[in-house]
Amino acid sequence: MNIIEEVKKIESKIIGFRHDLHKIPELQNELPMTMAYIRDVLESYGISYFSLMDGNATVAIIEGKNPGKCLAIRADADALPIKEETGLPFASENGCMHACGHDAHTAMALGAAIILNEHKDLFDGCVKVFFQPGEEYPGGALPMIEEGCMDNPKVDGIVGLHNGILFPVSPGHIGVKAGPMMAAMDRFKVTIIGRGTHGATPHLGADPIPCICEIVNSLQKIVSRMINPLDQALLSVCQIHGGFTQNIIPDEVFIEGTVRTFDEKVRNDIKRYINEISTNIAKAYNMRADVEYNFKYPAVINDNEFTNFVANSAKELFGEEVVEYLDRPSLGGDDVAYFLKEAKGTYFSLSNPKIYPDGKFYPHHNPKFDVDESKFYIGTSIFVKVALDFLGGKNV
Repeated sequence: MNIIEEVKKIESKIIGFRHDLHKIPELQNELPMTMAYIRDVLESYGISYFSLMDGNATVAIIEGKNPGKCLAIRADADALPIKEETGLPFASENGCMHACGHDAHTAMALGAAIILNEHKDLFDGCVKVFFQPGEEYPGGALPMIEEGCMDNPKVDGIVGLHNGILFPVSPGHIGVKAGPMMAAMDRFKVTIIGRGTHGATPHLGADPIPCICEIVNSLQKIVSRMINPLDQALLSVCQIHGGFTQNIIPDEVFIEGTVRTFDEKVRNDIKRYINEISTNIAKAYNMRADVEYNFKYPAVINDNEFTNFVANSAKELFGEEVVEYLDRPSLGGDDVAYFLKEAKGTYFSLSNPKIYPDGKFYPHHNPKFDVDESKFYIGTSIFVKVALDFLGGKNV
């Protein structure tokens, strides 16, 4: 089978799937319209599936000609609370937007499911396609795993992609990286409880504002002075709130931010340092610090052998020059990490930002973000090729 030719036959359908999904963006783990659309497409092509998460996640299953291994293809399907400004004829009108390209991920995965279902005589075992909610927030991968998506049959390998321009990869090429690909992403919040008073009599209260300022300055030294310089880590204070007028010292002030790491020990050390620094500075000011630290998604760690396997499959399809090896991971996060902790696999980047006539492109999470649909066939073709190679007897 000529995979590219087969995918090109349904290229317009894949792009059409994206247009339809782009009109109905939904948030977090509540995707009723999105999942209904996905299930309608699967049913129209005779593809079996089952639902998870009260119908907000869908797993398509395509059985090969004989028993064998199982490959999963992952596609996230949720959107963002951003008002779209693309001017596209199929733009969203509900105040939300597919500003990270998940509509395209789903469309490409649907295309792969259709091709593989039409040619299931070419492989043994089965393919599962995970249509997942909540990647942006609060996370849909882990609930899907907890409800059994990786079992019956057990998933032996998993592949996924992110389109757009997350990584410095030439348009129309894919970026691959063995090992750490994206960072663990955590959230922290520090609230300082002081004692409010008149702005003209600060000595009669306990002003939390200078206290929180000192904490912010000290937290910046965690990465620069308390973490091994050879370890990669980032800490950003992203918001600070306190007070409500010009002549009243407030009772409380809080900060909130994010931590990005690749190593679990470093991750736990930073949590401990944030707590110790905040608590002790607050004590020095005769105040109390309430510290929240939430471990969010773990780091995206690609399996070395599986990553090389996918890279080689892509090279056989499109040539050596299309595959670029990334030398640095991203400090962005993605909950595909949970799937990669359960089975060997890889997450790769498809570079397809829409280049506007003035030469500009807009980044992810921007209200003008868009992608080049003419490159969708690349992602679908790689999904199909990896499935046929993995389930057709090639060694990983």
